[in-house]
Amino acid sequence: MVKHIKLVGIDKTFHTKTGDVTALKNIELDIESGEFLSVVGPSGCGKSTIMRIIAGLESPSAGTVQINEQELTGIADGAAIVFQKDVLLAWRSVLDNVLLPLDLKGITWFDRGNHITNRKKAIDLLESVGLKGFEDKYPHELSGGMRQRVSICRALIQDPKLLLMDEPFGALDALTREQMMYDLLKLSNKYKFTTVFITHSIEEAVFLSDRVVVMSERPGTILKELPIELVRPRDNKTRSNPVFNHKVHEIRDIFQSQGILAET
Repeated sequence: MVKHIKLVGIDKTFHTKTGDVTALKNIELDIESGEFLSVVGPSGCGKSTIMRIIAGLESPSAGTVQINEQELTGIADGAAIVFQKDVLLAWRSVLDNVLLPLDLKGITWFDRGNHITNRKKAIDLLESVGLKGFEDKYPHELSGGMRQRVSICRALIQDPKLLLMDEPFGALDALTREQMMYDLLKLSNKYKFTTVFITHSIEEAVFLSDRVVVMSERPGTILKELPIELVRPRDNKTRSNPVFNHKVHEIRDIFQSQGILAET
């Protein structure tokens, strides 16, 4: 179980043909069990790199990642990732796409009882995000929002204790994006996983999160961590809460002070 994640003095430099690029500098961050933490910042500031380092997909150039007080030396156990692109397999049905991680681990087909249980769980997950009746459809028959819901279900079928999400709603239209936020909050409340959510959207970060980490331009550093004192469950009325508006303006003010946002 992922009880606590700690990033200590994280630097990341990429070595390219045209020279070194420092993506992150001295990142210090603690993430508590069950927390919904968003990272918001300008393009190229290293937000996604932080997520990949936590997942164990990238190694830091300096510093350490500790999970439950143990240094991470490989892929993070109990973690699942949702990327901006759904990367569903075109030749697999919706249901079989959700079951893919279990198939790859060899635990779906060799035990019939387990197979039946996992199929039921996958069907229940799809129903929970409004995709009941779409189990036998294929990715090309779905909208972008529906495909991303399948992608989230594919992550959750693994019973993750840590859900890492890299701008998962960035390619969606405004209405679909808003619905996906409500779906994610519902799933987060039900399954109680720890979430690290990467986004460009200030409003999205504030609406979803227990805490928002605000990043500088590259090389990415943490400018500020803001607790979001909004009661849960959150709904459309949350956006009219003075706390919501105050936090959104506070983050905008930070970006303006850094020259990241400029008023005309």
